[in-house]
Amino acid sequence: MQNNFIKKKASELYLLDTNVENVFISEYMAGAPAEYVKVYLFALMYADAGHYMDNETIAKQLSMAAEDVLKAWSYWEALGVIEKHFDDPKDKFNYDVEFINLKELLYGKQTKKTTKNKSGADLPNKLMNIDVKDMYCSIEKIVGRLLGGNEPIAILSWIEEFGAEPDVIVYAYSYCKNTRKKDSANYVGTIVKEWTEKNLRTKEEIEAYLQEIDNRHYLYKRVMKALGFNRNATEQEKHLMDSWFGEMGYKLDRVLEACGKTSGISNPNINYVHKILKNWYQESNPGAAGANHSDNSGGGKAVNMTTVLRYYDMIREKAEAEAADRRQGVYDQLPEIKKIDEEVRDLGMKLSRIMVSGADNAKEQLERFRIKIDALGEEKAFKLTENNFPVDYMEIRYKCTKCKDTGTNDMGERCSCFNERLSEAEIWQNSSKKI
Repeated sequence: MQNNFIKKKASELYLLDTNVENVFISEYMAGAPAEYVKVYLFALMYADAGHYMDNETIAKQLSMAAEDVLKAWSYWEALGVIEKHFDDPKDKFNYDVEFINLKELLYGKQTKKTTKNKSGADLPNKLMNIDVKDMYCSIEKIVGRLLGGNEPIAILSWIEEFGAEPDVIVYAYSYCKNTRKKDSANYVGTIVKEWTEKNLRTKEEIEAYLQEIDNRHYLYKRVMKALGFNRNATEQEKHLMDSWFGEMGYKLDRVLEACGKTSGISNPNINYVHKILKNWYQESNPGAAGANHSDNSGGGKAVNMTTVLRYYDMIREKAEAEAADRRQGVYDQLPEIKKIDEEVRDLGMKLSRIMVSGADNAKEQLERFRIKIDALGEEKAFKLTENNFPVDYMEIRYKCTKCKDTGTNDMGERCSCFNERLSEAEIWQNSSKKI
């Protein structure tokens, strides 16, 4: 008598079991990024059951960006854990993933192809190692706006062309925004290029470089050396020296002359030099109230550099706030304009994905996206003018388009508008005092 033994299989995917090799858990999982492990296990579940799955669906199911899924597969490919099979070698986005038998990989007879994958510890494309989304998010927090247009592509080009690290790019945005009061991609790119050409590759190296070239820092060191001190200035000493070079307007040679007066005393110090310079200043400005200000012909107080820079900040922030109000007004009246701006930003992000993928036809894809972005710009301009808005209505209207109301041009030099702003700052200061 013959018996047939049959085990009924569950038809529902989530009622099945997925075979995960212990080799993967012990040898690969522990050192891998958590997001990449999620991608591997989720796709393995579908592969084990013979069900179809694609990268976009994986991204949605795991609440991940599609580019992060692509990076996960490149990571596992580099370790020889999976193998990609392309229908079209030029299309780097679409491929089948084959899960390698890890026991055979480690302990079995390896083919030349498997050995090649195992030895590829470095990812084939450097950009695939970079957490692009985190870098973009950090930059957006610094500049207080969303990255759009070609800016994401420009940022990635600095990594490719200059060899800049993502944290250096983030630091460059922070430095340009907070110190230089500029955050345009062209300006930040110039700074990144300058740093990399000087072989400055880390934040620490850049900070040391910036400190060394800072003019005020040099002045501190020069004065301390003239007084015979082999140490850094204290905060109180820096404050006094700031008043000499800023509010009193002394040049270095005059300050060094005052330092020379300490040669006859037993204990030379900053306070002694300060008294000398303060007396000289009051003698040259008999109407001055102490050592901090001089009277001008109009009876108001003459402005110093700090006041001028504060005035620049005020007019720039006012212009940016007015532009934000105008932009919101247009969005309220013409919601389709907001949709265009959002689409342009999304296209910019997709451009960055193309750069990250390293596709052979990347240039052609980039050109198509740029054409679409230009077309959206023309559509936006048409809708604005059709509704009686100037084309540049939503743009920031700076007093000076050269420096964008920062006082310094793209070369880091004082802008030609400075003298005009100086006069305006004096009026602004005096009017503020009367309020």
